[in-house]
Amino acid sequence: MLLTGLGTPDSLKKYVSDGTIKAFELWNPANLGYLAGYAAVEFASEKVNGSQGQTFSAGKLGSYTIGADKTVLLGPPFVFNSSNINNFNF
Repeated sequence: MLLTGLGTPDSLKKYVSDGTIKAFELWNPANLGYLAGYAAVEFASEKVNGSQGQTFSAGKLGSYTIGADKTVLLGPPFVFNSSNINNFNF
């Protein structure tokens, strides 16, 4: 069964812990902020100008390529499950 909606780790911890929900996916806000910080520095320092195809390094997250309309995509969403949900508080 597939269920869609929006929930945060705090609102879903109970249901992951009791097995009602096996896992759910969201963007990892720490990684989003980390990537945004690196992208901002690259733009501010004029190392990149936002042209499609340019690449830059985002530290521990690796290399990223600027897409159409100056977009930078983090990648697949993070999977929250019983082994990691207690590491998050939001």
